[in-house]
Amino acid sequence: MKRILTFTAACLLTLAAFAQSYPIQGVPFTSVQLNDDFWAPRLKIHREVTIPIALYQCYNTGRVDNFLKAGRLKEGDFGTEYTFDDTDIYKIIEGASYSLQTHPDKELEAHLDALIYYIGRAQEPDGYLYTARTINPDPAHLHQWVGKERWVKDPDLSHELYNCGHLYEAAAAHYRATGKTSLLDIAVKNADLLVHDFGPGKLELEPGHQIVEMGLAKLYGVTGKKEYLDLAKFFLDARGKKNRKEYSQNHLPVVEQETAVGHAVRAGYMYSGMADVAALLGDEAYIRAIDKIWGDVVGTKLYLTGGVGAVGGHEGYGDPYYLPNMSAYNETCAAIANVYWNYRLFLLHGESKYYDVLERTLYNGLISGISLSGDRFFYPNPLESKGQHSRSAWFGCACCPSNICRFIPSLPGYIYAQKDRRIYVNLFMTNTADLVLEDRKITLEQQTGYPWEGTVRITVRPEQAGTFELAVRIPGWASGTPVPSDLYRYTSKDNVRTTLQINGNKADYTMQDGYAVISRAWQPGDVVTVDFPMTVHKVLANEKVKDDAGRMALERGPIVFCLEWPDNEGVNIRNLLMPQSTALKAVYQQDLLNGVMTLEGTGRNVMQLANGRLKEEPVAIKAIPYYAWANRGRGEMAVWTAYDRKYVKPTAYPTIASQSRLSASRDATDAAAVHDLEMPANSNDHNMSYCHFWPANNTTEWLQYDFKEPTKVSSTEVYWFDDSIQGGGCTVPASWKLYYRDGDEWTEVKAKGEYGIAKDRFNVLAFEPVTTSGLRLEIQLPRRASSGVHEWVVK
Repeated sequence: MKRILTFTAACLLTLAAFAQSYPIQGVPFTSVQLNDDFWAPRLKIHREVTIPIALYQCYNTGRVDNFLKAGRLKEGDFGTEYTFDDTDIYKIIEGASYSLQTHPDKELEAHLDALIYYIGRAQEPDGYLYTARTINPDPAHLHQWVGKERWVKDPDLSHELYNCGHLYEAAAAHYRATGKTSLLDIAVKNADLLVHDFGPGKLELEPGHQIVEMGLAKLYGVTGKKEYLDLAKFFLDARGKKNRKEYSQNHLPVVEQETAVGHAVRAGYMYSGMADVAALLGDEAYIRAIDKIWGDVVGTKLYLTGGVGAVGGHEGYGDPYYLPNMSAYNETCAAIANVYWNYRLFLLHGESKYYDVLERTLYNGLISGISLSGDRFFYPNPLESKGQHSRSAWFGCACCPSNICRFIPSLPGYIYAQKDRRIYVNLFMTNTADLVLEDRKITLEQQTGYPWEGTVRITVRPEQAGTFELAVRIPGWASGTPVPSDLYRYTSKDNVRTTLQINGNKADYTMQDGYAVISRAWQPGDVVTVDFPMTVHKVLANEKVKDDAGRMALERGPIVFCLEWPDNEGVNIRNLLMPQSTALKAVYQQDLLNGVMTLEGTGRNVMQLANGRLKEEPVAIKAIPYYAWANRGRGEMAVWTAYDRKYVKPTAYPTIASQSRLSASRDATDAAAVHDLEMPANSNDHNMSYCHFWPANNTTEWLQYDFKEPTKVSSTEVYWFDDSIQGGGCTVPASWKLYYRDGDEWTEVKAKGEYGIAKDRFNVLAFEPVTTSGLRLEIQLPRRASSGVHEWVVK
């Protein structure tokens, strides 16, 4: 008992020292009681639905069993798909620990105690903790990502150090929530092993998936062990020396990197770790590097929703201004990493622009990753869909649901910050916060209907009257700037400005770094009233963003809106024309999607007639918040809508193929895409939907049209999908054949040419005319790849 008390006291001291490492200190979420109409129900659902479901899935999918097997509490082999599956347990413990701090729950705490016992049993005597090896270290039985020796394949895919990083994050959270050192002891033992194994003259390997750097910095903050901080810096400085590749940001030394490249989650965690180490060690070179990279992201690679990582092939950043909508990857984990990074940049620099990005991400591209019911999830978060996207109850790679688990309960800790005699108000939610500023106890009470309403009332209650500063963030969107760059802009300036009052009188303040700073002798009960203009904004993208040319998006406050099929029945959303002059009215609907603001107006429905001409007619339109889409089933959705007629995509007039019933040899992904009448720009066009048979290979598959009635046909055209240029799993087929229904048999057509397998064009096959009730396209998949089809035309 004496050891625990002594260790606890030491931990509290080092936690305070760690908080002082940044020029600005965050106000911990334990000091903030959130009772906001928008966020409090989400946190309640998270406690009552999301965390229990995540725990159930970890038991049901074998993740917990891996620890039982490694601890010799159960027999068997490593039982899940990925070597990083251990981290789902750690992330859920972290999130559940945050939840316990604000909502004590003995049953949940007992669940965590049991999991921590299993983790401890799985740890090897020297501190090594990695179930994929410990269960059976025989090289013949190891997962293909695991090296014959410890650590050696971490720069590739073993994820040993990634697992360590999440362990440390969870241990710090659990200790802080419960005061128990059970998980912290495990983490310290493991971290001591890393110190023993890695460093100059020892193993000099860079982590393959960053986060151990953040975890070590946090563990230093808990224990005061300087060697943990030194090791975090060593891991960062090891990058760019060997195994050079952009995917894991290992192409250059970290201080020489200027642009965001590679896997977006890895990148966000690395930039956050650099910020932590820079703050703790005063490393200006790190700060200069992450500042430059931030400018690259915000200026050329940030989605309007705050999402990052456009390219699905490597789950990461693409070229500047490459921001496709339907194929946008925008992994939920990347959005969370983006919040972590921008929060740390704010703590370093104190400028509101970082919170502008954080808030945009939080209200749009992050919470879009979880359903309103709290039990279904998105991995990617696209900005356009034809119905091929839907939420899942869980994933084989479940990093996103478990990451949501750990982030959401920590949200109250992002509202306030402080420095010297200044309090920063960064986010606007109804809450009560207790903090200490220069030994003065102060309570702040926020009341607001944000994000639907723009009025925020902040009641200031110092224990004793005194002078200090209150810095209220004025969001960029409230000042006519959607993001802190020229990547996006509003079509018109807002004539209404933000106003501030104190006790009903005009406030005296100065603007500093995007904050309205009020310095005064505060009396208990003083009320600051902020009124933000909640104008409906029409947003245009930089002309270099080709995918948004001729289109506009809609915003109101921090919320990005989209058009979705249930609210626009009978209209193909991609057919819509919305001129920039379109009048839009904000209407709150309590009975829709748990209560949302909608934008309503009149657009133009553009249709193609049989003669190829276009017809327009007025149609009522309704937009909903982007975060709320895909909660009512599959269907069309778009954030960007054409305001220029030449960018409307009217559905082509029905054809033989589009009116046919489609079937396939197996559960092909998005088979209906082959007769959606939308023509790709090339075989790798991810902005158009496509059918594919991945991961099948070296098999014979088929697609089949059953016509509405016997029809005379004489040619077909096939446009193959091929993403091999980006390292994807599909290429053109080895061969193909076309058959027609001949009574009860399938007979091959008498082709007048070759069966083409060219990329980037339609492969036309003419054949002797037949009258038939159906056609079958038979596809021989390559030996080592799969194949797909963009469009299959019949004439």
